[in-house]
Amino acid sequence: MARSTWIAAAAVVAAVAVALGVALASGALLLGGHEERRSPPVTDSVRGSGSTAQKGAMDAWRADFARMHPGLLVTYDANGSGAGIRDFIAGRSAFAGSDVPLSREEQALADRRCGGRAVHLPMVVGPIALAYNLPSVPELKLSPATLTGIFSGRITRWDAPEIAAENRGSSLPGAWIRVFHRSDDSGTTHNFLSYLKAAGRWPHQAARRWNGAGEGVDSSSGMAQAVAHSRHSIGYVEYGFASSARLKVAEIKNAAGEFVALSPESASKALKGARRTGRGDDLVVRIDYRTKAAGAYPLILATYEIICGRGNDPLVLTFLGYTASDAGQSFLSLYGYAPLPDDLLVEVRTRLGGMS
Repeated sequence: MARSTWIAAAAVVAAVAVALGVALASGALLLGGHEERRSPPVTDSVRGSGSTAQKGAMDAWRADFARMHPGLLVTYDANGSGAGIRDFIAGRSAFAGSDVPLSREEQALADRRCGGRAVHLPMVVGPIALAYNLPSVPELKLSPATLTGIFSGRITRWDAPEIAAENRGSSLPGAWIRVFHRSDDSGTTHNFLSYLKAAGRWPHQAARRWNGAGEGVDSSSGMAQAVAHSRHSIGYVEYGFASSARLKVAEIKNAAGEFVALSPESASKALKGARRTGRGDDLVVRIDYRTKAAGAYPLILATYEIICGRGNDPLVLTFLGYTASDAGQSFLSLYGYAPLPDDLLVEVRTRLGGMS
């Protein structure tokens, strides 16, 4: 699917959702007069928290799950991967959404909380977009080396020779580059820095806390809004947020030497070469940011649901069973995500089927 078609499809889905909401509200008023239609009583509920990258998928999943299972409530607080992990370890949530695996220390604490092994289950692929605000540049190409220069503060102007060489014929402004980064404890930051470290020789270690140049903004939605309202700016954000804000997105150069546009297809191609790690039911995916797969967009993240290997609330397993089902994976591309590759999805389902 072409990028423009993908964006258009997402817009259509949003419009249909709004229209459906209006129709349902109108129907309730007509049928009930002054009485409001009542929701079924909640018979069971669980709370999750964490990754802002998976918020769009979570919102869609929870709404569809509630429609299929009246009375069962799943809540999700998109407070960032680090905060979600802390909530899970402290027992404040039944599952954590995270864009990065647990550290060794966090794994030990989570295992203690579970009374056994805490496990990672990848549930969705989140392409990371390089969103930019340059009115005179409809298409922008950037290599990992150039991105490293921009986000480390070494390349400071849009008409710098490194950028000009990759965008011949473009009307690059002679303006200072306004760089935005996440200020919170972010799995998206960790994945972006991991990509720059592997493909662009980033001078620091990858971490959930930013260690480069620029201005800090909180959350994925905050990043999208900062770029949208700041001329000559650039930032990294999950594609669903970039498309919702109608931001332009750069093509990036992969290890095969291709400049590749972001799409569900190009993102999924990058994940096919990923290596599975972990033991038992644990399923961590190591992304190859230097993949040479033809047409692969290498800047992606696999976002996880972290749960206990045993002793989970049955509602958690029911909900995650739905998210890993054909129904749960079928509409992800409309929200700026890519579904899991079939072989990885089979592994997730197998592990869920053996858990309690």
